[in-house]
Amino acid sequence: MDYIIKGGTVINPDGRFKGDVRITDGIISEISPEIASITAENVIEADGLFVLPGGIDSHTHLEMKMGDTYSADDYESGTVAAACGGITTVFDYTLQENGRSMLDEIQSRYLLAREKACVDYAFHGGISEVNPERLSELEEMRKQGFTSIKAYMTYAFGLDDYSLYKLLKAAAAHQILITVHAESDAMVRVNREELIEKGKTDSAWYHYLSRPEAAEEEADIRAVKLALAAGAPVYIVHLGNAAGETYISSCKEKEIRVYAETCPQYLEFTNEVYKRGDGVRFICSPPMKGEQSRDKLWDGVRSGAIDVISTDHCPSQSYEKEWGISDFTKAPNGLMGIENMYPYMLDAANRGMISFERAVELCSNNPSKLFGCSQKGNVAVGKDADLVLYDPQKHFTITKKNMHSRTDYTIYEGKELTGYPVMTVSRGRIVYREGEFTGEAGYGRLIRRETSCCYGMN
Repeated sequence: MDYIIKGGTVINPDGRFKGDVRITDGIISEISPEIASITAENVIEADGLFVLPGGIDSHTHLEMKMGDTYSADDYESGTVAAACGGITTVFDYTLQENGRSMLDEIQSRYLLAREKACVDYAFHGGISEVNPERLSELEEMRKQGFTSIKAYMTYAFGLDDYSLYKLLKAAAAHQILITVHAESDAMVRVNREELIEKGKTDSAWYHYLSRPEAAEEEADIRAVKLALAAGAPVYIVHLGNAAGETYISSCKEKEIRVYAETCPQYLEFTNEVYKRGDGVRFICSPPMKGEQSRDKLWDGVRSGAIDVISTDHCPSQSYEKEWGISDFTKAPNGLMGIENMYPYMLDAANRGMISFERAVELCSNNPSKLFGCSQKGNVAVGKDADLVLYDPQKHFTITKKNMHSRTDYTIYEGKELTGYPVMTVSRGRIVYREGEFTGEAGYGRLIRRETSCCYGMN
């Protein structure tokens, strides 16, 4: 359907203006102060609304195996929730089992997603072993449009310094961006062992103590130092600590190619949640940190030290989280957020914490550039018609009942927002309107991506 969004205020990272947007065959074909309409049926009235680029959640884990369970949202329910929160593109992380190729892992995820995804999607590669066979895949990964790979510095599948450094050097040669989960494996392992030996397992607070600020800070700095020595850019995922933000900010002042994301959970909560009776519901890695870290992350959001807001969406059901009540190590790691990210940051803009232009930059434009999605991230002629109509006056309270994820609770229960999306458009199709999902499974397309802007290509 071709139509005109009429009379809204268009907001991009570089400014705003009041005007009309014409959509033709899923593409933005015209933007003008006023576009004449042929019929009333092809007009969407947007007076009093903001017209924003669709959000990009560049960090999710859908349908992911986690020990004895899977993340609660599959590619259908997860992208339904995304659409209902103004997200029109989802990046999912793959994991590489030893002996399997990264491309084979991506293909297996694609076979799951192609019949289910309701909005567009992309994949980051994953790597757990660095050897000649894996490194030989890098050129083909880039050719096929999978231009980013995630490496972990902890967990059983994490990389040691030798492997991470070798990967960074090889990735730079092929213009692939490495994203890094940065936590000190040595600190985490020793801390967990000591807590278990002392019988300190029956509180979610011990999860935080096993992964304190120092564990993340040390790994942030080490990852950046290795990347700098390798001549490679590096992207730190889910940044959650004050010292890491300070260090990354100083690197940016020196024009070192380091990029960082944080997530709404680190901006909203502190480690105090782990002292609550339902603290196991908040277990994620890295965990939320102290008040100083939360404040510094907001500083980074405002200053530009943080480039991207994403979610690390990896929810579990409440009964699964309760496996950790007597032993925190048994609780599945991960939180929900795919439906909350964009409304949360836009609410922050409504409260004057950041500008709406900055919210759009963090949630759409920057991830489109860093991860090579040139058709996304702006309301501009020639771009995909991925749009959000946002009512800045609408009052909305987050509850499990009005969310669309399959998980049976939300960490944001009772959170009051001023302003909320009232319509989401994905490549010209209305997939969400006034609280209801209106899209369909299988509509989403796989995005094969270009080289990241960090290599000077965008």
